[in-house]
Amino acid sequence: QVQLVESGGGLVQAGGSLRLSCAASGRTYSIYSVGWFHQAPGKEREFVAAISWSDGYTDYAADSVEGRFTVSRDYVKYTVYLQMSSLKVEDTGVYYCAADTFGRGIVSRQFDSWGQGTQVTVSS
Repeated sequence: QVQLVESGGGLVQAGGSLRLSCAASGRTYSIYSVGWFHQAPGKEREFVAAISWSDGYTDYAADSVEGRFTVSRDYVKYTVYLQMSSLKVEDTGVYYCAADTFGRGIVSRQFDSWGQGTQVTVSS
């Protein structure tokens, strides 16, 4: 089992920045990739970005986040980050990180171990 804990959410003004963290524990050796998802109020959870644990290969959702959000990892700390810049009101919601422990491949965007989420609120 892999346990994931997100942190770093909060209230920020539009145009501001936040860095979210996702700390992994447990069977971290089983992690192939880690992804970030965004769930806006009243909407379904959507893929944001992912990073391959071994080689750092990244995958981003379409235009809405690329160029504004950057995913990275600290291999030693078993932590994945989501740096969010130029935040917009529509970025508001709960952000979840998730791990793929089955080796489906980062481009599949399928994950099996989920964190509890961290709330991000962007005010206008």
